[in-house]
Amino acid sequence: MAIMQPRVFSIRLHRTVQREGQIWLICLPIIAWAVVFCYLPIYGIATAFIQYVPGKPIMRSPWVGLQYFAEFFKNPEFGMIMRNTLAIGGLNILFGFPAPIILALLINELSQGPFKKVVQTVSYVPYFVSWVVMASLIFALLGSEGLLNKLLLSLHLTERSILFLGEGKYFWGIIVIANIWKGIGWSSIIYLSAIAGIDQELYQAGAVDGLGRAGMAWHIILPGIRATILLLFILQMGDILNAGFEQQLLLGTPQTRSFYEVIETYAYRYGIQMGRYAFGTAVEFMKSIIGLGLVFSLNSLFRRTVKISVV
Repeated sequence: MAIMQPRVFSIRLHRTVQREGQIWLICLPIIAWAVVFCYLPIYGIATAFIQYVPGKPIMRSPWVGLQYFAEFFKNPEFGMIMRNTLAIGGLNILFGFPAPIILALLINELSQGPFKKVVQTVSYVPYFVSWVVMASLIFALLGSEGLLNKLLLSLHLTERSILFLGEGKYFWGIIVIANIWKGIGWSSIIYLSAIAGIDQELYQAGAVDGLGRAGMAWHIILPGIRATILLLFILQMGDILNAGFEQQLLLGTPQTRSFYEVIETYAYRYGIQMGRYAFGTAVEFMKSIIGLGLVFSLNSLFRRTVKISVV
């Protein structure tokens, strides 16, 4: 029986390819892209455990084990880096996660027509704008000579310009608002798709029971998309340590470094700019392991409690 298993598998695979050949042909470029850019680079994780020298084969480099991980944990800046990462990542989840749900509920209340399409288009546009352009807009808005400061001075609400981008106490709020602004429209598409799949008879039954718009949203729409909300929450919790990279480098200044330096920017500075590739790999690998552990832990918790899980 064990000898027949490979043959049975090959026969089933052959039949599947024959039956779904066109689909597999369409997927080949995507599969090739995933293999080249997502799976082959996994080989480079080994550099986190060796004394890597560029140009020298990885397997011929001296083994150092967990030396770089210990070095990161003992770094005097470790507390500051983790504080900033968890603060920005936590605020992104606290305010950024419910934002697209609220936007999707509001858009769903709009009647079909040109106005609804305009609102959706306007909310999607920032997602396709690069962080370089977004940073320029933020500087034009919040700079010392920016629009907001000019408005505050003209209304005599302040006596001098406020350094929004030059003082660390404003940085977390600016970054979180910018992240929400950039991603809220695109993220709302998922929830709008889930809302579109709710049985229309439930709305009719709710209308008979006297539910208003708020009642429909609370008793029909939110329970109807609960599975989508929980699954996306699990995945986003795994990204809590991905507090950003481009926005920090573009908006951060030497005066705000103690508030914007996160794991990714730290790994870039000490791993790429200083040529310590093995150390940078170790820092990023540690971050990925923690994120993966959070996803599996929450997935297991939700599977036991609410019977919903990613897999």
